[in-house]
Amino acid sequence: MRARDQRSRLASTGLHTALVGASVIAVFPIAWVVLTSLKTDRDTWARPGELGALGLGNYGQVLGDTQFLTWFGNSLIVATGTTLIGVLISATAGYAASRMRFPGQRPLMWLFLVTQMFPAAVLIVPLYNVLSDLGLLNSYAGLILAQCTIAVPYCAWMLKGYFDTIPVAIDEAGRIDGLSPFGTFWRLIVPLARPGISVTVFYAFVTAWGEVAFAGVFMQSEDRYPLPVGMATFVSDFKAEWGLLTAGSVLVMVPAAVVFFLVQRHLVAGLTAGGVKS
Repeated sequence: MRARDQRSRLASTGLHTALVGASVIAVFPIAWVVLTSLKTDRDTWARPGELGALGLGNYGQVLGDTQFLTWFGNSLIVATGTTLIGVLISATAGYAASRMRFPGQRPLMWLFLVTQMFPAAVLIVPLYNVLSDLGLLNSYAGLILAQCTIAVPYCAWMLKGYFDTIPVAIDEAGRIDGLSPFGTFWRLIVPLARPGISVTVFYAFVTAWGEVAFAGVFMQSEDRYPLPVGMATFVSDFKAEWGLLTAGSVLVMVPAAVVFFLVQRHLVAGLTAGGVKS
């Protein structure tokens, strides 16, 4: 018994040591970015491993001497639009696939799954041609439409799995009470699916917030750049402004962290419930 307890303590100690090490590895890049954002470029290059003189000069320069606030607004418009439109389409598509039986239902779900396997680079040329024909290049609407092609398949697939866990009897009760199919969906199912919807909101927002490939091609003027594309201008062929880049990166983290904070209560429930069938 004593030997077994000793082995158990050793295993527990080893597990906690491994977890601490993994946490340090995960947190180190973020800590390095924050630290670099507080140092001058000279200190960053000359003494990369030392604290040196810390200050907020890089943040002041990013906010005052660049178009960061314009890029921030562009990203906020695109990410919010993608989230609202993408989640609305995904929720209705997922509900239809979960509750209704129609020709092509299984191929539709397989299409959602296969679409996620295409890299963004494969979609750039056809989407460019479509947006060009519609006159939506260098516009928020065009970029939101392109971003939805990434967000909708995954979100619809996940919400379909979550809707499957909600008893059909709830839909039937709504019909008995005189609700229309959309009324049943909106008044009864959507409130119950809040955890799953929260997960898709977080995914859609973060994906659109940090997307670079579509934004770099479809947005052609600097005043329309979203944050990832605008911040790329801090790095040129002969110079990298690490202070500005890292300060901007820290500021970029804030909206994603806020969205995570708002939906974190539902994230675990949404991720687990959507992965099983009752």
